[in-house]
Amino acid sequence: MGGRKLIYVVDDDPDIRDLLRTVLEGFGFSAAFFASGQAVRTAIRREVPDVCIVDLGLPDMDGLTLVRELSEDVRFAVIVLTGRGDVSDRVLGLELGADDYIVKPFEPRELVARVKTVIRRREQLIANARGIGSDKARFGGWTFDLGALTLTADDGRRETLTAAEAALLVALLKAPRRVLTREQLQGPELDREDIPFDRAIDVRISRIRRKIEADPRSPKLIRTVYGAGYLFTADVTWLS
Repeated sequence: MGGRKLIYVVDDDPDIRDLLRTVLEGFGFSAAFFASGQAVRTAIRREVPDVCIVDLGLPDMDGLTLVRELSEDVRFAVIVLTGRGDVSDRVLGLELGADDYIVKPFEPRELVARVKTVIRRREQLIANARGIGSDKARFGGWTFDLGALTLTADDGRRETLTAAEAALLVALLKAPRRVLTREQLQGPELDREDIPFDRAIDVRISRIRRKIEADPRSPKLIRTVYGAGYLFTADVTWLS
């Protein structure tokens, strides 16, 4: 992965912070630790991390609010780390834009594996652009900029994508008018989220639809093929 990746951890439990310091630094990451949402906001203005790990039970603000805010910044990934283990909470975390969701108590090595996965996903997007020969694509009145993780409509409206959403969209754009299974959309490196695999894919497809479809409840660009997967219906032009 090249270089020491910087990880921010937001958790008001000093024991968790101590554990994660040992684990992350032991696996070669640089790490900084914060006990509140405001503290990490201030730190991000000074230096941008590669990944931000966020506990939902913060003393100064609702953790989901912070997740939503941080997920809008395309420069880094967001992982939720929390004791809230209900499926509804986990789905909500993904709907707000988190790249992954880990439930306490957790296995330290699994957390490290998840951190490496979200970093590798972003690096894979860059590799995909090189393989395609372009990092911009046109389809259905939109221009997708893979490098910036943005979508720009012909009328000037602009949407941002998380790296996980962008990876799904790239898979669709590389195979227009073909039905792709969820496994094909996710690629060879499957997420190991603690919710059913199908739900993770479906949540992200839903988020993409809300950004590109005129009516997300009746999608035209990304259609569901029940029992099979998803079909991208528009012509795609990769820009030189």
